[in-house]
Amino acid sequence: MAVWDSAANTRSAHSHPWLAKLLFALDRLLRRRSCVIEYSQHPACLFRLEIDRLRLPLALREGTRAAPGQRIARLHFWNQRVPTVPRDGAGIAWARRMQKSIAVSLRELARYLRSRPDLDDIALVCGDVPNGTRTQHDQLARIMAHYGFETIPERGPLPIGKRLHRLGENILISLVVLAQNAAALRRDTLSRVRVPIYLSRAELERRFGAGRRPAAQSLEAS
Repeated sequence: MAVWDSAANTRSAHSHPWLAKLLFALDRLLRRRSCVIEYSQHPACLFRLEIDRLRLPLALREGTRAAPGQRIARLHFWNQRVPTVPRDGAGIAWARRMQKSIAVSLRELARYLRSRPDLDDIALVCGDVPNGTRTQHDQLARIMAHYGFETIPERGPLPIGKRLHRLGENILISLVVLAQNAAALRRDTLSRVRVPIYLSRAELERRFGAGRRPAAQSLEAS
C-alpha cells in the first residue's frame, strides 16, 4: 500500500534525493499492482483509492454490517499532497489545513462514488493509518471520529504472513523518512502499529455528500 508518515514530510529538500527517487518509483509500482487510483484532481485531496475486499465480518455502531468478500473503498494517503509539517512542529495552522483537506477529500470521494454506478455496492470506506505508538492510537482515533470514522482494533495476534507484510511496510516508511528528512527518523518506526478506521457509505453521504441518494446499510451475505 502507499505509505505516509508526517515526519517524512517535514521539509521539502530531500536528505537523500537518489533514495527518494527510488522510493517514489517503488510507490508507483505498488500502486499499479494494487490498482490504487487518483479519484480526484482537487489540489487539496489527500487520498487515493483502492477497491478492495473485506477479509473479516464487520459491524459498525451505526448499524452498517459487512461480510467477508464484500467490496470496500480503501483509502491511501497521497504522499505528495500531505501538507508539509513546519520545522517547529505541527501547530494549529497545520492542523487546520489538514482538517480542511480531509473534509475536501471526503467530499470528493462521495462525489466520485456517486458518479460510478458500478460501485453502488460499496457501502464501507476504510483505511489503515500507520501510527507511532499505541498511546497515539487513541489520539488519532478521536481525530478521525470527528469525520465519522469508527476505530475497530485488530483482533488477536496477527498471522505470520500479515506480520511480515507489516514489517515490510514499516521498513518502507523508515526508508521514506530517511530519504526525505533523515533527522526525523525515530527508533519506533519499525514497530509502528496501525489504526484501522471505518466509515459507512451512508455516513459519508450524510456528512459530505451533495444531491444524496440512498446507500446500502447492510452488506450481510444472503
